[in-house]
Formats: sequence, C-alpha cells, structure tokens
Amino acid sequence: MSRKVTILGSTGSIGRQSLEVIAACGMEAVGLAANSNVKLMEEQARHFKPATVALADEGAAADLRVRLADTNVHVLGGLDGVLEVATISNADTAVAALVGMAGLRPTLAAIREGKRIALANKEALVCAGPLVLEEAKDYGAKIYPVDSEHSALFQCLEANRDRGEVKRLILTCSGGPFYGKKREELADITVEDALKHPNWSMGAKITVDSATLMNKGLEVIEAMYLYQMPAEKISVVVHRESMIHSLVEYCDNAMLAQLGTPDMRLPIQYALTYPKRVAGPSAPLDLWNCGPLTFGTPDLETFSCLALALEAAKTGGTAGAILSGANEAAVAQFLAGKIGFLDISAKVERALSQIKVIQTPTMQDILDADAAAREAIM
Repeated sequence: MSRKVTILGSTGSIGRQSLEVIAACGMEAVGLAANSNVKLMEEQARHFKPATVALADEGAAADLRVRLADTNVHVLGGLDGVLEVATISNADTAVAALVGMAGLRPTLAAIREGKRIALANKEALVCAGPLVLEEAKDYGAKIYPVDSEHSALFQCLEANRDRGEVKRLILTCSGGPFYGKKREELADITVEDALKHPNWSMGAKITVDSATLMNKGLEVIEAMYLYQMPAEKISVVVHRESMIHSLVEYCDNAMLAQLGTPDMRLPIQYALTYPKRVAGPSAPLDLWNCGPLTFGTPDLETFSCLALALEAAKTGGTAGAILSGANEAAVAQFLAGKIGFLDISAKVERALSQIKVIQTPTMQDILDADAAAREAIM
C-alpha cells in the first residue's frame, strides 16, 4: 500500500509500533516528530530515511542536527518544526500520537491540510472535540481512531451505519494492575507498581491513566465526539483478558464485538489501511487457548478518576479540558515522586470544583481552562 505517512510522536509507544506497521505494509514514513529523544530519533531517521524530522526540544534538535549531518534528513526544532512536519505536503496521512495537550496544535495543523488522521492523541477530542470535528469537516480531513477500544467500536458500527439503531456503546476495560483492590489499599502504591499493566505495553502517562481508570473515562469522552453519542449511551465493562476490545449493542438487543490479541499494531494498521484489510505484523488470536473471558462492573468509589471523567462527560464544555489538564499535571507529579497515587484523583477533583466551565468554548477558552487546571493542582 503506497501511503505516505508522517508520525507525530514517533519515539513513543504508538509511534514505534506505527513504524513497524508502515514497514510491514509497504508504506513510506516521510516525516517524523517527537519531543526530545535524540538517540531514538536518530535511529528512526537512519532506518526509515524520512525527508524531515523534528524535535520539540530545541536543544535536542540541535544535537540531532549534528548527529544526522552525514544524511539528507532535514532536522527542525521547536513547536514550529513539529507543525511543519504535521503539514508536509506530500504526506497523505498523519499519525497523531503526541501525548497530552502538546498534540492538539499539530493534530489541528494536519487536519487543516485535509490529511487522513490516524488519531491516538486522546486530548485532542477530550479537550476540543467539537472544534476538532468542525475543522475536520471544513477541511475535508477524515479521522480514524487508533485506540483499540475506539477502533473496535468503529469496526462494529460498520455493520449498521444508522446510529438511531444503536442502543449503547460498550467500552471494555482491563481494570489495570489494581483491579479488585479497595481504596485504602491504594494509599501506598508506588510508581513501579502503577507501571505494571497486566496486558498492554504503553508509555508511562497512559499506563498510570490505566491504573487509575482515568484512561477509560477519557475514552468515554472521545467516544461521545467520534460517534456522536451522549454519555448516557456509553458504558464501561471490566474485561480483564483484553481480548474483546469493545462492543456495540443495537436496539434489538443484539451485540457486536471486535476481538483480537492485545496488540496496538492491529488498530494502528486498520486506521492506516481502512477501508482495506491487509496482512500485517499482528499475531492471530488463538480462541482455542485464550482461556475464559470474564466481565465485571468498574468500582467507581475506589477508582474515582473514572467517576470524575464520567461526570465531566455529562457536563461538557471546558470540563474535558479541565479534567485532562489537571490529570496530565497530576500524573507528571506522581511519576516524579512528588505526590501519592490517590492524590491524582484528589487534585483532579479540586480543579473541577474550582474552575468555571464554559459551555461553548473557543480555542482560547480551552487553552485557558487547561492552564488554569494545571495551576489549580500545584
């Protein structure tokens, strides 16, 4: 498949796996962007030979420029450099995989070029869903989900595109490493504990979000915008085995589910190749040996981040930006050893209670809400 792809966040988990898919499916990586990982970006640039690469950290970009001086790779630095990679004219597709609010502007830049967007950046929709979708419509950009759960919903909804016949979207949730524990048992959780996800290999921030179940709450908000469904029609079910990636329940009570191994390369590939399916690097699911599949109800009292996200989903407006900004900052503090695991939800709750929600926000309102949330948890 002769697709030309830029990857925004190429040194992260999704970015690295996207490059595997690109190599396996005969695509071309024409531009790579990341934050500051000089060593890995150099390796990727030498192996995939993109025309342009960028690092948001200016110092790291200067170092990379020296390292790649013997190549024809053009090295850019700073946000402007990342935005230039996002808008490379000969790329038809952009994988939006930068973590956090840092990914919003590059994602919008790629959308304004009318590119196909393989969306892995949750914050773009959580914080600015209506604006992102409006821009995609205005510029003719198509958005395809990379999250395994949203890819599953997308595939299940293909069976019947009349959304009026959809009764409910059901997002599956592994439950993270602390499933079954009570709140008091989480008081002394360490960073090392929180980074031990039972099924998935992901970056540190999203792994902690999976441990608090905030990740699932963010996915509920994403699903609202991606599939134009109210929060009341989106449910979460704990499915420890991560074999069923999500389900759609129709008005006749029939359910469709998408199954596969817990391998992010499969949803990445489908976002890049849709509407076609091609052979790729993901392993097949062995139904005869995968064991029993179980389902349970999430504990909203113990994992209050999910409860906060579900409430923000119903509130709408800038509530998503407040939730996301506070959580991103709190998780960074936890990873740095400055706060405890339970402090994450406490800080997010404080930000949501203190900051006024604007119901029909401009982009500046969204940026202001994000900044205020980060300030509120300091």
